[in-house]
Amino acid sequence: VQLQASGGGLVQAGGSLRLSCAASGRTFRSDTISWFRQGPGKEREFVAGIFRSYGRSYYADSVKGRFTVSRDNAKNMWFLQMNSLTPEDTAVYYCAASGRVILSAMRSRDSYDYWGQGTLVTVSS
Repeated sequence: VQLQASGGGLVQAGGSLRLSCAASGRTFRSDTISWFRQGPGKEREFVAGIFRSYGRSYYADSVKGRFTVSRDNAKNMWFLQMNSLTPEDTAVYYCAASGRVILSAMRSRDSYDYWGQGTLVTVSS
């Protein structure tokens, strides 16, 4: 099983990026899928996710209204559309998935079994 994150890059403040996560090895249509990020000198934190196959999405307060998480089960992929980026969004972004996540623990990185390798997003001021 492999998750491949892509789409990172350098963008100016106020700009947009779309991250993609391509999964292979098994289908993740019933799993909870999420994005985490780890900024310089910081711990890895939850950014956004979709709980199981129910379709409801959840966001960190810091990105609510600016980021949108989505999934394409037919392609076994999920995405993070990031708008109105700020330098505080600079981080390595990781996609993650798991079939055992419970809603109350969705924001905990310990809930996830599968991780992508990370893609770097740098926002310049």
